[in-house]
Amino acid sequence: MDSFTLNKIAGAVLMVLILVMGVGFVSDEIFRPTIPGKPGYEIVLASAPDSTSEVSAVPDVVPISERLLAASATDGEKVAKKCVACHTFDEGGANKVGPALWDIVGRLPGGHDGFGYSSAMQAYGTENPEWTYEGLDNFLAAPKKYLSGTSMGFAGLRKPQERADLIAYLREQSGAPKPLPSE
Repeated sequence: MDSFTLNKIAGAVLMVLILVMGVGFVSDEIFRPTIPGKPGYEIVLASAPDSTSEVSAVPDVVPISERLLAASATDGEKVAKKCVACHTFDEGGANKVGPALWDIVGRLPGGHDGFGYSSAMQAYGTENPEWTYEGLDNFLAAPKKYLSGTSMGFAGLRKPQERADLIAYLREQSGAPKPLPSE
């Protein structure tokens, strides 16, 4: 190698070092850190409520007996489309992934012939002799939360009126619909 090539290599190395140092100085000026006067984070604790603070109550869900009065079985049939992948609603309908739901209101939980229920549902059935409107409402809101260990994989219906509409539809899917609950 001749001296001209060595000078080019040394010049390139020096230029890269100068460029890197320059970028470092410029970035230090642009992104200057702010050092707090007191190290750490201050944790602010909530003060105890006093007599002057106002607390608003969270509105309770209207009871199912009142929601059923305004419920629409036609709207419930639309909501039931979420259920048809796993359930049938016809009289004498076959079990699918879930049991047939014909005449579910008033039926023994976990008691439909020919379907293999989870042990949690069978235990629920021994404690509760029938599916009530309130029981269905609570179960349909969040099946896994209401009945831990159930094999029903549905997340639930969050809207109370949707549940009431679906229960009104389920009530009609019977040869002799159960009377609506009184207060």
